[in-house]
Amino acid sequence: MQPFDCFAPSEVAAPEPPQTRSRRREEIPDRFKWNLGDIFQGWEEWDAAYKQLEAGIERYATLKGTLSGGADRLLEAFKLAEDLGQLAYRVWYFPSLRYDEDQRDNIVNARRQQVQILFARWKQAESWFNPELLQIPIETVRGWMDETEPLALYRFAIEDLYRQQEHVLDERGERLMSLASRLASAPNDAYWALSTADAKFPTVTLSNGESVTVSYGQYRAILATRRDQADRATAFEALHNTYQASLNTYAALYNAVCHRDWFQARARGYRSTLEAALHGDNIPTSVVENLIDATRAGTEPLRRYHRLRRSALRVPSYHVYDFSIPLVTFDKKYQYEDVLDRIVTSVAPLGNEYQARMRRGFGGGWIDVYENEGKRSGAYSAPVYGTHPYMLLNYTDTLDDVFTLAHEMGHSMHTILSHETQPFIYSNYTIFVAEVPSTLSEALLLEYMLAHSTDPMERIVLLQHAIDNITGTFYTQVLFADYELRAHRLAEQEQPITSEILTDTYRTLLSDYRHYVGAHSALFQFAVLRLSIRDLFCVGGAARAGDHARHRRRTAERTGALPHAAPVRRQRLSDGAVEEGRRRSQPAAHGWCGRRTAQRAGVAPRGGAGATTFTALMTIGCTGTSPCGPTRPVGVAAIRSTTSIPLSTRPNTA
Repeated sequence: MQPFDCFAPSEVAAPEPPQTRSRRREEIPDRFKWNLGDIFQGWEEWDAAYKQLEAGIERYATLKGTLSGGADRLLEAFKLAEDLGQLAYRVWYFPSLRYDEDQRDNIVNARRQQVQILFARWKQAESWFNPELLQIPIETVRGWMDETEPLALYRFAIEDLYRQQEHVLDERGERLMSLASRLASAPNDAYWALSTADAKFPTVTLSNGESVTVSYGQYRAILATRRDQADRATAFEALHNTYQASLNTYAALYNAVCHRDWFQARARGYRSTLEAALHGDNIPTSVVENLIDATRAGTEPLRRYHRLRRSALRVPSYHVYDFSIPLVTFDKKYQYEDVLDRIVTSVAPLGNEYQARMRRGFGGGWIDVYENEGKRSGAYSAPVYGTHPYMLLNYTDTLDDVFTLAHEMGHSMHTILSHETQPFIYSNYTIFVAEVPSTLSEALLLEYMLAHSTDPMERIVLLQHAIDNITGTFYTQVLFADYELRAHRLAEQEQPITSEILTDTYRTLLSDYRHYVGAHSALFQFAVLRLSIRDLFCVGGAARAGDHARHRRRTAERTGALPHAAPVRRQRLSDGAVEEGRRRSQPAAHGWCGRRTAQRAGVAPRGGAGATTFTALMTIGCTGTSPCGPTRPVGVAAIRSTTSIPLSTRPNTA
């Protein structure tokens, strides 16, 4: 094999004939769609379960004042909370996943909001639990656990609640926080409505004459496959011009996020949003601060990599839309069904049973594969307890999509094995271990593909992917955390948070981490702001503060400072960064009544572009959900702390 000169001019091969895949959902074969019938057979069955959950919540409220009655009474509260939590997964995810198929569907969105409203009532119905339990001396409760074996199961959750006792309010305070929780998700709901449901993506003509609708999924594909820099620039401008008119709206939404988080942190007696975000996992703030400092001190390898990329690509200027293109001409398409066996084979070190379970997942209606009109962008894995995980993709046949598929399946396998092995209260996992199975899945696939590839160009691209994984999952994630921490500290210091301030902060960080060149156009400044806000709505770095009841974060997901964690969801940004959806919780309900009133008054759109966004913005005073990815439903009073009937007991709501 001839040695490869990465600085030789790239030879541009004739592009393959365009393969246009229908974006109409009804035209996509069923084998490429998830099967939500595994949750409920239809809306009638869902409605019966909803009513059962509603009755259970009312029953839970009647347990108030009984905990001091002894071990049996405490155990009763825990068991009922678990029963409700398991049911809530299915009641929430059925409309939530259906909504993500097409976020323009207001009928499904209304049902989703119906669940969010119920979860808000649930949160209020359980607000008495933590204060009441904490009035009982810990030694008394330990005695109950020693004497009653079934109650001993909850020892870790109970001990952890007492550890966080100083941040638990009295009953009135907890009820007030539960009422305020419905405000929490309004910025996130508005963001997704603005950037997805109400977005009208343009069609552009590329240099080969092909017309492409520049949705977010197609945008990523163009940046990863089109050798002509002008094509990448065209896609970049088209996508971001779609959002440019909303520049200040995006900034206002993130300003609301920062102040929401600071309110929740102060209300519970935390000194900062960072402390509030980490305390649930008993992580000192110095861990994040030292990570940021150490990373900033070691950015030279990243800067050198981008200098080498610019030289290898031989581009006159180097931009964010050049970060994903391979250094060599490589136009191979990876058809979805062709890569499944490779992924299964690559995890052979984990055993035959693991492979068999994964193969059943690929063929069992777990995955919604292709992009369609109105579908939520990105990718995530949703942990539907009692059924199986569901995976949302927007697969476009790129190598990056192959690794995203492997990553999400790693999350899904982790979820299903944990759900089967652990008691319900501990069946989910913290964010500090969440990425181990997913990144292992990617690493095994990379090793397998390198061992079996005979194409020198493919091997180069695979090695570049490994480097980009380091830059995306280490440097870029720390950059996000650094940015989020700075933005939240502006709120803590009572400083303004405007589009100009957010843009300047993010651009400075890009320069600090990447020594980024060519970042001065007005469109780039807008792109920086939108990317930065998207990062914070979807990635949720270290500074996200959440209600004390939450199990800290998600995934992501994912995936706002809301009470409990959500499923890990993952997207790749235009610069190749990995975007992890934070685990979230907390329901939200759009203000339909408010919107109808405004329509009659002539100040709200009656439909079409902007209608969904207007609805979301109209309800900032009466909503509360999470930003990214299907989040777990709030509810389940028992132990509002790191374990707050942990991640496991609540599906995510967002």
